Amino acid sequence: MTVVDDRPETVAPAPRRRPNRLLALLRNSWRQLTSMRTALILLFLLAVAAIPGSVLPQRGISPEKVNQYFVDHPDWGPRLDRIGAFEVFGSVWFSAIYLLLFTSLIGCITPRLRDHVRALRSRPPAAPKRMARLPQHAVLPAPPGGVEAIAEVLRKRRWRVEVRGNQVSAEKGYLKETGNLLFHTSLIAVLIGVGLGSWYGWSGNRLLVAGADNSFCNTRQQYAEAKLGPRVNSADLPRFCLRLDDFQARFLDSGQPEFFNATVTVDGPDEPTRSANFSVNAPLRLKDASVYLLGHGYAPVIRYTDRFGNSQISDEPFLTTGDMGLTGEGLAAFPDANVDPATGRRAPDQQMAFTGIYLPTAPEQPPMVRSQYPTERNPVLNLVAYRGNLGLDAGIPTSIYQLDQRQVRTGKVKEVGTKLLRKGEKWTLDDGTTVEFLGTERYVTLSIRHDPGATPLLISCGFLLVGLMGSLFGRRRRVWFRVNSPDPAEGSPTGGSSLVEAGGLPRTDYPGFAEEFAQLVAAVSGADRPGAGADSGDRAGVREGAE
Repeated sequence: MTVVDDRPETVAPAPRRRPNRLLALLRNSWRQLTSMRTALILLFLLAVAAIPGSVLPQRGISPEKVNQYFVDHPDWGPRLDRIGAFEVFGSVWFSAIYLLLFTSLIGCITPRLRDHVRALRSRPPAAPKRMARLPQHAVLPAPPGGVEAIAEVLRKRRWRVEVRGNQVSAEKGYLKETGNLLFHTSLIAVLIGVGLGSWYGWSGNRLLVAGADNSFCNTRQQYAEAKLGPRVNSADLPRFCLRLDDFQARFLDSGQPEFFNATVTVDGPDEPTRSANFSVNAPLRLKDASVYLLGHGYAPVIRYTDRFGNSQISDEPFLTTGDMGLTGEGLAAFPDANVDPATGRRAPDQQMAFTGIYLPTAPEQPPMVRSQYPTERNPVLNLVAYRGNLGLDAGIPTSIYQLDQRQVRTGKVKEVGTKLLRKGEKWTLDDGTTVEFLGTERYVTLSIRHDPGATPLLISCGFLLVGLMGSLFGRRRRVWFRVNSPDPAEGSPTGGSSLVEAGGLPRTDYPGFAEEFAQLVAAVSGADRPGAGADSGDRAGVREGAE
């Protein structure tokens, strides 16, 4: 006997798929990174990270101040240098915050932009069933023309209108979200502009003395200090030369500057030689470069005649000390002085140098240590003469504006006298050599730079302000109108005419919405039209009171 098992066959449940933990971790990390809260935190961290770059000296701007910081703080200097405190804006940690903020803003804006475009293309929603529960509500007589007349009134006031049977839906104020998105998109463009300027820009500073013998050509070696972007090398610098022909300055009686103007000759391979003028607020625009006027001063012209009758002239700039009178300090060095023309040799301790203070307008009585006015009313040059081995033959880089004090401390250079000179006066030293103060030349401090991100940055900032205004002053709101036909048998005060039920809802904080809604209701009812009788207003008031 065969036994048949007619019980239904049981099917084993399919095994549950285990979630990919790595994928879930990446998804959650992306959501956290692209949240508005994270973007605000990164923006705050970026502001905090920029503080050391403002407080501490930076190598790209003033390397000499960085070196002085190491001298003044031998313990903290190396520690701060390890974490990039002297190159903040090019450090790894600042770049990481910068890139994370960039990514967070893009991830935050993209879905919002998609939703905003979808909302702009969608129709205004239908009226709620119970409009009496809305913040703003009114009942008024139906205007002639019904829903089409109501829709026309709303369209004239630039509302987005949708008619559905006996209902009119309208909304307004998308400018707020549009401005918000434009603001954040412009912020991304600002970051891109800053990045372009940092990577493909370059800048350099140079002192330029007036005169035909003092010209400057745009090569890295001729800059006092230069900074090239990571994607720029010396061969990429545009080719041009500048010569300072004249510099004019005008001051008020108090010494405050009133007018500056520099006249230069520009010579480039791609354009004819020409003369150009520029000032502080009107830089000189060249191809792929702009020349800015930063400062000015005086370069005393000093002639030294050695014991063999050979004369040399120095016209090095005397750097201003920062006072309003343009007091200048500098160095006039003559390393090739006292060379015997017969043998071509010079004793190593016969080099000459003069440190000095130049006062364009010296006081009538001593001490003469500071100029009283920036123009040359009573020019005086106070010189200190040094003789010895200046150390220039050793190949060690030294400043052309200051005497190497190491040579003075070791006794290799000795002071031989001090003299106060006016223009045209001559000073005879103890060995029979002479030094003469011939006059002065004007010099200017130039900043030559190229920033390819400047134009995108300017445009982005303009759109940023426009977006900010739209975000601050835009107000999102909606209104609805429903035309009802009441039963005359119910004893309607209007004798059975149609009524319009209106409702309004502000989508954002908008204190003036009640007034705007009242004006809109008046426009629909015709109460604001010239010549409208009091009857229309009275009937509208009756309906509101009845409601």
